[in-house]
Amino acid sequence: MDLLARREHGRVELTRKLRQRGAPAELIESALDRLTEEGLLSEARYLESFISSRARSGYGPLRIREELAQRGLPRADIESALRESDLDWRGLLAETWRRKFAGNLPGDPRERARQMRFLAQRGYPQEWIGRLLRGGTFDD
Repeated sequence: MDLLARREHGRVELTRKLRQRGAPAELIESALDRLTEEGLLSEARYLESFISSRARSGYGPLRIREELAQRGLPRADIESALRESDLDWRGLLAETWRRKFAGNLPGDPRERARQMRFLAQRGYPQEWIGRLLRGGTFDD
């Protein structure tokens, strides 16, 4: 309960933390089942919270997807949560770019590569990055 009081956790992550703290394996599963039944442990809430938090920190869908997969969440659940997040990913990309580079389009190939590298590491698709750096907007 102490771990869940601080923030949302996924089942796999919570299992790992409880094992690290020395909880017996047979008690972990029954405790997690009980928490799930009581609505205190929810994968859907965890996904929503994680995606929202990472997106506010300037990370894109590709990076968030990988981080969630590394935490042991099923790909189908991750994809569903990303679709349902209703986040303006392109707007977040543009905001991340503006915060880091003050809205200055690259003037030479070296600077363009630097900006592209930064945004790609943040988890945004190359196509979106290229489009942003060509014109600075996403007018569809």
